[in-house]
Amino acid sequence: MSKTLLGSALSLACVAVLGACSEKAKFEPVQQSGGDPTLPKSQNFLVPPMQVPGWAGWKEGQTPKVAKGLKIEKVAGDLKHPRQLYVLPNDDVLVVESNSPGTEPVTTPKQLIAGRVKNLSGKGGKGGNQITLLRKNGTTGEWEKHVFIEHLNSPFGVQLIGDWLYVANTDGIVKFPYVTGETQITSPGVPFADLPGTINHHWTKALLASPDGSKLYVGVGSNSNITENGLEVEYRRADILEVEVPSGASRIYASGIRNPTGLQWEPTTGKLWAIVNERDEIGADLVPDYLTSVQEGGFYGWPYSYFGQHVDTRAMPQRPDLVKKAITPDYAIGSHVAPLGLLFSTSNALPKRYWGGAFISEHGSWDRSPLSGYEVVFVPFQQGKPVGKPETVVAGFYTKDESKLYGAPVGLATDKDGALLIADDVGNVVWRVTKG
Repeated sequence: MSKTLLGSALSLACVAVLGACSEKAKFEPVQQSGGDPTLPKSQNFLVPPMQVPGWAGWKEGQTPKVAKGLKIEKVAGDLKHPRQLYVLPNDDVLVVESNSPGTEPVTTPKQLIAGRVKNLSGKGGKGGNQITLLRKNGTTGEWEKHVFIEHLNSPFGVQLIGDWLYVANTDGIVKFPYVTGETQITSPGVPFADLPGTINHHWTKALLASPDGSKLYVGVGSNSNITENGLEVEYRRADILEVEVPSGASRIYASGIRNPTGLQWEPTTGKLWAIVNERDEIGADLVPDYLTSVQEGGFYGWPYSYFGQHVDTRAMPQRPDLVKKAITPDYAIGSHVAPLGLLFSTSNALPKRYWGGAFISEHGSWDRSPLSGYEVVFVPFQQGKPVGKPETVVAGFYTKDESKLYGAPVGLATDKDGALLIADDVGNVVWRVTKG
């Protein structure tokens, strides 16, 4: 980046911070939750509103806050940006330690600002590019920590099918031979299927196996906010891909999904559901991120429209034919909450009010003032559909004045005892939540 561009970037950063003070969100996230969220008029900004918390980290003995009737404990610390959790059949817990590969070129002031923002908040911490295995010692109750797989490339999703462990690196799926009970895999990964891996504006690749193990579903985010890098770099992006396990061949299962960061099967209907990070830079109250069932062959609007047929005039050329067929998501969860973890649960070690619904971890975003997200919420389900409003389960990830982050929740899982596990990639911790 040239010195001139760098200077411009820093000037814009100052404007951004001032803008965050003058352009506050007018709606609480809960007001933009559900099947029919309030959607104000979109706005245009020289620099969009931002609020940039710094990093504090957790002090010894400090924990997030939990809802009444719950308790929380730390089961692992000193991790290297833990992003995802996966529980193996023998109850071992895999922790994926990862962050962006840093391959997106810095060519605009916005990108420079974004990079500095992440570093200030702790979200830009170096990922371990590895998977750690946690095992609860049956005698002492302590959680052992083992380096399970090393030398990965910004991994995110993990799934076990038979005797093979599939790992979604940022540029492709690799598989490793798995033996029950082992605490380390040293054999090199076997390349299985390529994934879009250039630029990597959105680098995470969520992964989910079909119930019969014959297919893998992959969430692939867009290579831009709103096609500012050109449509040619969006090939097979903003999609959910379906990969045949026997052959590795893939196809687009659903499209127009800006950044599908979590995939799960809804247990009562067996339908595929996703959490999605929506677009930025048209207002602190736009656009709500969402939770939705995913229809085979369905188109969900990106980049041409949002939440159904609400047209985004920034996308060029306009495509009214695609806007007409855009599917409205099932359930909004608030603007800029940045959902990164999804977990359905029919029963667990928490009180019964948290049975039969979806837990969602909200990583939070610097694109809104005041802060939104930075919590784990529960969305009740009835007959396979979300009902009511999200309920906060775990919060307290930032200081009262919103100036510093202690942590930020990402991956979710349920351990053998039914406790809720939470990966915290800013605090470098795995938390465990049970009934109080």
